[in-house]
This record gives sequence, C-alpha cells and structure tokens, in this order.
Amino acid sequence: MTTASSKAGKNLTVQRSDHTTIRYTASGPADGSVLVLIHGWGCDRGDFDEVTGHLPEDARVLAVDLAEHGASRSGRDVWTMEEFARDVAAVLEAESVTTAVVAGHSLGAAVAVEVARLLPGTVSRVVALDGLHYLSLFPAQSEERAEALLGMFRDDFPAAVRGLVEGGSPAGTEPALVDAYFEKMVAVRQPAGLRAMEGLVRWDMDAALCGTKQPITVFAIRGLVTQEALDRYGDRLDIVLVDLGSHHFPVEAPEATAHLLADMRS
Repeated sequence: MTTASSKAGKNLTVQRSDHTTIRYTASGPADGSVLVLIHGWGCDRGDFDEVTGHLPEDARVLAVDLAEHGASRSGRDVWTMEEFARDVAAVLEAESVTTAVVAGHSLGAAVAVEVARLLPGTVSRVVALDGLHYLSLFPAQSEERAEALLGMFRDDFPAAVRGLVEGGSPAGTEPALVDAYFEKMVAVRQPAGLRAMEGLVRWDMDAALCGTKQPITVFAIRGLVTQEALDRYGDRLDIVLVDLGSHHFPVEAPEATAHLLADMRS
C-alpha cells in the first residue's frame, strides 16, 4: 500500500452544457483499474485525498467534484441525482473509461447508483459509504414528509444542517469534528445546496435499484443502521457494518476506508 502523501493527483476539468464545469482529480496509472469516488452533499473531492493515498499503486482513482460542490461550477436548473450522475459520466467519458467501480459517500451513493443505471456496460460495482440505508432520506418520501423535511432547510438552513451532522454522529464523536463538518456543509453554495437536497429527498431509490443490475455494497456505521433498514434492503444491498467513526468515516479513517475499497475492485 502507498502512504497517504506519496500519490500525487492531477487536477483536470471537463465541460458540460448549461455552463457546467466539472473538476476532478485523477491519480494512478492510466491503465490501472478505475475507482471513481463521489463525495456527499455539502462536501467535496478533497475528502478522499488521504483515502486515495492509501489505495494500491495500480489503482486509477478519479475523485469528482459534483456541480456547485468543491471547485465545480454550474448555472443549470436541474439538480436531480440523475443529473449529478451525468457530471460523473462526463468525467468517465473524458477519461475513456471502459470499466469502473463507483463509490459514493452519503448523497454520493445515490449518485453512484444513478451512474450505474446510466452506464450499465461501464460500471461493474457500486459501493456506498454510509449511504442508502437512511430510510428517512433515501427512499422516495410521501409529499407530506418530503415537504416537512425540506421545510426545515428552507426555514432555518443552518439548524437543519446541524441536525444532519448530529444525526450522523454516534455517541462519543468528538464535538470538534461535529463542528468542523457543520461549518463545511453549511457553507455549500446556494441555491444549489438547497436544490440538491430537494433532489435527494425526491429521489426514488427503489425505482433506481430496480433499474440497477450491478452488485451494491454498503459500508454502514453500525450505530447508525436500523433493523428496519436491514429488513427492507438486506436482500438487495450487501450491507456491511463497520466501526470506523461517524457518518464521515472516510475522513476519520482513510486507511481503513482504502482497504475496504481496494477489496471491492476484484
């Protein structure tokens, strides 16, 4: 395995329509097995910097900033999970990728599923990093529940973001970490931040899963998984419980996360 500081990445750009510029980092050999990394809502590709450094030398790693996250910019009006998937697909096309494992954290897991559905001949496996198992967020919600959740973000955005972060922080999580995640996520660019949340809440995961044939592995923080989620999706998702920190465990345990991802390439 490499050290976290030994694998330099190249920052690249791909242009899409609607004044959309997607920036991503590519590292590893051009002919290596491809692993695509997609960050969560309000986050950015930098969350995977240390993870990338711990991946095998033969891995070709593409870490993508979704539109209006990190360094990517867009003037578009559509903020669905499907449209975010097209951001990632544009990167795969620019890199001439023919086969890849796509891994996403949180909202990025939903995007990864949509990338797999969009590119069934290219994506061999989907990996969710503490995503897809939150029943109050990922499966399609009733209009009443969706509006109630989104209303919290519209009425008091900082308070709603704080609730998200605290909800993803098991007992014992360092308060400084909670504060750091909050400060990062509450600063997501607007109006894209709110629109992306709307897109996630209105995403129909069950329909997406029906249209996705690739195997999907979920690495979920043990203390954040409900039995209801295991009962509902255990037959479709390979849910692996891990004890690596909080919802943001790729940042907190990059080497362990890299080991998990490396095992998914075979």
